[in-house]
Amino acid sequence: MPIPDHPLESFMTTSRIVIVGAGTFGLSTAFHLLDRGYTDVTILDRASQLPAVDAASTDINKVIRSCYSDAFYTRLAREAMDAWKQPQWQGCYHECGVINVGCEAFDERLRDNDRRLGAHVEDLPDAGSVRGKLVSSLRAASGEPIDTRIGSLVGYRGYFNSEGGWAEAARAVGVLLGRVREMGGRVMGDREVVGLIRDEDGRTTGVVCRDGTSFDADRVVLTVGSWTASTFPELALDARCLATGQSVAMIQLSREEQERYEATHVYLDFDSGLYTFPPTHDGIIKVAIHTAGHTHMVAPRQIDQGPVCKVSTPRTIVSHPHSGDGLRVPRSALDSLRKHLGEVYPELAEKPWSATRMCWYTDSPDGDWVIGPFPGDSTLFLATSGSGHAFKFLPTVGRLVVESLKGTLDAATAARFAVDRDVAGAKNGERASNVTQELDLADLCGAGDMVR
Repeated sequence: MPIPDHPLESFMTTSRIVIVGAGTFGLSTAFHLLDRGYTDVTILDRASQLPAVDAASTDINKVIRSCYSDAFYTRLAREAMDAWKQPQWQGCYHECGVINVGCEAFDERLRDNDRRLGAHVEDLPDAGSVRGKLVSSLRAASGEPIDTRIGSLVGYRGYFNSEGGWAEAARAVGVLLGRVREMGGRVMGDREVVGLIRDEDGRTTGVVCRDGTSFDADRVVLTVGSWTASTFPELALDARCLATGQSVAMIQLSREEQERYEATHVYLDFDSGLYTFPPTHDGIIKVAIHTAGHTHMVAPRQIDQGPVCKVSTPRTIVSHPHSGDGLRVPRSALDSLRKHLGEVYPELAEKPWSATRMCWYTDSPDGDWVIGPFPGDSTLFLATSGSGHAFKFLPTVGRLVVESLKGTLDAATAARFAVDRDVAGAKNGERASNVTQELDLADLCGAGDMVR
């Protein structure tokens, strides 16, 4: 079926829509399309079992917060937080509150935007108040001193937002996957898309999978996250959709320790990048550092035009399954995690890691998402580059993608997310560092390699 000359006008509820990737952007987009009456929605994913075990969104938990220096995201986040509370999410969201802190350079816009948009904000103007908030969340036996279980946090200040917390990420993705299927969407695993089908005018008319099967479409939406640049090297997206590995570690608590920490809040340190969660129901505390992360540069599949350039490509438990190799992280990252964790929770920093994982983000230079048509190809759309802060919008981000598909996204937002926007010299102000490091495979280790 040929693509009409005016593709936006031809986008109808009966249009054939193929979404590549069943993660945050893909499932949310499918849901919002189906919810608006679109009847021919297909999601294709490389994983044989969904949710994909190595996807960034397939995690034990993710932070749900509205603390942004850019009020645009604060507003969107508060909308998403309201959605998370709805019954269809089956209790995946846990509103434990979020402590946002930093040192002298702490960005006051975080607190001001939250407060202006109606959040319940408690100022923590100095180290004493930050420590007090942390201490008050600990539970201890009668007469047991707990003050020493919190670091000194000299120079720190910030605020507490009682609205926010964390979501059971993998379960939430599974809930939305089931909902999309119930609404009539086709979700097909074990369909690794390896190429685009284009007509004589260069417009995308479908996709082809590794097994040779193909799917025709009036619109193709690429939502493959950190595999975007390496899967479609011909689109030259590596500078705008950079795959970066973020080191994550887990700690297994004893029952006594779990009771002590179960009422703690999500903790975000905008200076070091450290963030921590309350324990899960089975006593696991996850810790990580929000920084530029690591690249893994490899040559992608051969393309017809031009020289082959290396592209950062996820290194995961699927690509490197032997002896848990794909779960190992840089030793230097674990050292940094332990150091910064000890500044907040000294007791926890003395415990061994129970598990590690590289969580692969898709980063844009400026931290804004990439949502919109690919330049010169009005039937190919991208929804990617979550830049480490997209999951919290799982219930709502698909609305923006649908508006882009329909051509109704407001001009300012469309320009913010445009694939070809000017990102020269851009920096992601949320990251503790904007300089990535290439993975040193000799430095990788797992929980069993580092008792402490």
